[in-house]
Amino acid sequence: EVQLVESGGGWVQPGGSLRLSCTASGSTFSTFAMSWVRQAPGKGLEWVSSIDLGGGSTSYADSVKGRFTISRDNAKNTLYLQMSSLKPEDTAVYYCLPGGAQGTQVTVSS
Repeated sequence: EVQLVESGGGWVQPGGSLRLSCTASGSTFSTFAMSWVRQAPGKGLEWVSSIDLGGGSTSYADSVKGRFTISRDNAKNTLYLQMSSLKPEDTAVYYCLPGGAQGTQVTVSS
């Protein structure tokens, strides 16, 4: 079982930067793709970014593309999210998750 601990959050002015870290316990970190998701006040979970096992493939939500960078250091069992040019709409609780959490779109419409 992997346990994950996020850190690095805090207050920052618009336009500023922060780097989030997610440290995993156990020796299986390098066997998981990893993702960051976030939850803004009063809203649901939003996928932010994912990275593959070795860190060679990344993907981003359109809302953060070009501003955020996901990376990982498997030797340190740590996932990172470098956030730059932060906007008020980036305010949220950020979580790291094992696996790719991009999800799939479901649209219900008549």
